[in-house]
Formats: sequence, structure tokens, C-alpha cells
Amino acid sequence: MQGPPNRAVPGQQRLFLASFITLIAAGVGFSIRSGILDDWGRQFGFTQTELGAITGSGLWGFGLAILFFSLFADRLGYGPLMAVAFVLHVLSAALTLAAGFVFQHFGKDATYWLLYAGMSLFALANGTCEAVINPLTATLYPKEKTHYLNILHAGWPAGLILGGVLSYCMAERGERVVVRWEIQWLIFLVPVLVYGLLMLGRRFPISEAKAAGVTFGAMLKEFAQPVLLVLLALHALVGYVELGTDSWIANLMTNIASMQGILVLVYTSSIMFALRFFAGPIVHKISPLGLLCSCAGLAMTGLVWLGNSTMGVAVFLAATIYGVGKTFFWPTMLGVVSERFPKGGALTLGAVGAAGVFSGGLLGTPGIGYIQDYYAAGRLSQESVALYQSYAAPDQKTFLFFPKTTGLDGAKVGPVMARPQAELTGPEKSVRAAVIYGGRMSLKWTALVPATMTIGYLLLILYFKAIGGYKQVHIEGH
Repeated sequence: MQGPPNRAVPGQQRLFLASFITLIAAGVGFSIRSGILDDWGRQFGFTQTELGAITGSGLWGFGLAILFFSLFADRLGYGPLMAVAFVLHVLSAALTLAAGFVFQHFGKDATYWLLYAGMSLFALANGTCEAVINPLTATLYPKEKTHYLNILHAGWPAGLILGGVLSYCMAERGERVVVRWEIQWLIFLVPVLVYGLLMLGRRFPISEAKAAGVTFGAMLKEFAQPVLLVLLALHALVGYVELGTDSWIANLMTNIASMQGILVLVYTSSIMFALRFFAGPIVHKISPLGLLCSCAGLAMTGLVWLGNSTMGVAVFLAATIYGVGKTFFWPTMLGVVSERFPKGGALTLGAVGAAGVFSGGLLGTPGIGYIQDYYAAGRLSQESVALYQSYAAPDQKTFLFFPKTTGLDGAKVGPVMARPQAELTGPEKSVRAAVIYGGRMSLKWTALVPATMTIGYLLLILYFKAIGGYKQVHIEGH
């Protein structure tokens, strides 16, 4: 295949580096947000379901932006969209930092919606970046799409690592606040400024689809293919298990294993960062779908084990399996879609990304929060109705079609979970046990998602084997 005429773009490596840094910005913000969920729960009295909804807003807006801007990315150009992303990132920081002031003057409900809006803007900014950087990378490296998309998305775990380490260093130590959460949140603006400067004044290439003269109608016709629809469904499951679990993993492991849970996120992200640079050689040996199927099985095993782990060594081993499992999901799925449906351009890549983040934001994060509330409340109410009522949140919450549940009040539970087990009273130990039980059950239920993915990928492998094997598709003449 001969590369498109815009293959040798001046400043190509600079554009790729800037794209890489946009994911560092997203990862830093995501990681620090995971580390300050407890701060929000204690300061504002949010339940796990409410915290899940706030973090979920930091994902579904991502999908909305990818889907919307992917409609215009090939026609409008990549540069203007990156300017929009930069502005949205700055506005997100400003809104979120106002939470303390709003809580003092307007109360909990207003604070909830302010944080919801701030996280939504953060998600919209990240989604706008994603609508650009995926087709941009596929355009810059048309012969090695899967490999370079994996390298590009190593920026995400790099951001998670950086944000996680900083969050750990700045987190509370007992009753002492090392660095306020507002200052922690500001850190994500540093990579935002860097990618803005790197892209300022750069000339962006046009996509492979636009260079080939593919019309918007031809792009839409790609969605009539059943295989693409299956890939969209599978990537929705990827979003649930990867983004949903990672939104909660720091909080969950802090409660379940009595450790600094943010370090688990840092560790699994380190695995992702290292391994994503080797995706190219791996897919040459076992094919992209074989890699995805293997990863789904590992992710399922790791989540079940994490849900049962209590000791440091067991947590380490379970986190290793889960970390390896989730490593290649997102970028390899993008690579498969780009290789099999190149006429779709930014539109098909955007749709797949949107499916993942919509699922992670609307289903994964609130769903995992709901499961925690449901099982924690159920266990504590069975043990002592009076004790449950003294710790219950004031409002009932629900998720999809599941029954309503009244979770535990984060402002009341937070101090209990922060103190050593030996210092707790009998009733407080019961509360702690209920919270831990809810966290374990959420991980075990989530393991069903990669189990389903394993079956889906296996069916795709069998389908491609029946038609002669998986092969990359090229636009005619390119």
C-alpha cells in the first residue's frame, strides 16, 4: 500500500507528541479525581451513588464530544477542534474549584450539580481531543495503525501514573490535610498548557478518507456492516470495565485492602504504559482479535481475584493480572476499526470511542457505585436496622431498572473508614464491614463484563477464520 500524499507532514512528530500529551492531561485529571472522591464525600456528604454519578459525568460527556465532533473532524479540520478542547479544559478547572464556595453559600445540591458540570466540561474537552488524535494518528502512520494507536494511548496510563503518584504524595495522612483537593485538581492544567503550545500554529494533515474523496454518505454506510455494530457493542463493554473500574479502583482498594488504593491504579497503569509500546509485535503473532480475547479473560480473572483479596501480595498479583488484561483493549479496538473500516474516517473511530465512554460514564461508574450502596446497605440493615438508619443517607437512589436503595452517608462513613480497625467501636466495625462487603461485590459483578467480552471476541475470531482470516482493508487507490 502506498501512503497518502500527506504522509510526510512537517512537524509530524510534534503533532504526535502533542496528541500523546492530551491523553496525559486526561489521565492526570482522571487519576487525581479518583484520589479526591473521599474528600468530596467527607466535605459535602455525598453517597457512593452520588459520587459515581459525578465521576460518570466525567465520562459520558467524553462520548458526546467524540460523537459530535467526529461528524465534522474530516471536514472542519483538526486545528480548530483542538482550540475548543483547550478552552473547555480551562473552564472545567474554574467550575470545579468553585465547589467549596458554592457549598458554603448554596448547600449540597448546588455543589453536586456544580461538580457534575465541571466534570462534564472536563469530559467534553477530553472527548474533543479524542475526536482529533485518533484519526490524526491513523493518518500520520497509515501502515502501522494499531501499533501507533497503542503507543499514542500509552499517554493515558502515563497520566494516570503521574496523577496517581502526585495524589498519593498530597493525600491526607490521618486527620492532617497535606494538600487541599483544590490544589491537586489544578495540576492537570500543566499538560493542558503544554499540548496547547505544541499545537499552536501547526499545520495539520487531512485524513486518509478525505484525501481519497470519501463522502459523508459513504462514511455513514460503514455502519450498515454487522461486524462494525458488534465492535461498537464490545467497545461499550470495554468502557464499562476499564473506565468504570478505574474510576473506583483507588476508593475500592483503600476500603477493601486497607491500603493506599491510588497505588493500585498507579501500578496497573504502569503495566499498561510499558506494554502498549509492544502492541505491534504482539498483534503480528496472534492477531488483534486474539490479543483482545486473551485480555478479556485476564481482566475477568483479575477482577474476581481483586474482589476476594485482603493481603498485600494477593492484591499485587490480582492487580497484575487485571492490569495486563485491560492494557490493550481501547487502542487495539480503535486499530481494528480503523483497519477494517478505513472509509469511516474519524466518524467510525469517534463512534467506537463514544460507545466506550458513554458506557463507562452512564453505566460503569454509577453502576459500580450503586452495587456498593446496595450490598453495603443490605448487609448493615440485616445486622441492625437502628445502626443502618443512623448511617443511612437522606435520599434514595436507583440505577436503571434496579430497585431503589438508600446508601450510606459519605460524611458519616468517611471518618469510620479513615480510622484504624483497632480504634473502632463494635457498631463502627459493623459499618466498616458493610462498606467492604459492598466494594467486594461490585468487583465480582463487574467481572461478568469481560467474561461476556471473551465470548464476543471468540465469535469474531471464528467469523474471520470462516471468511479467510483477519486482514487490513485499504481504501481503493491508497
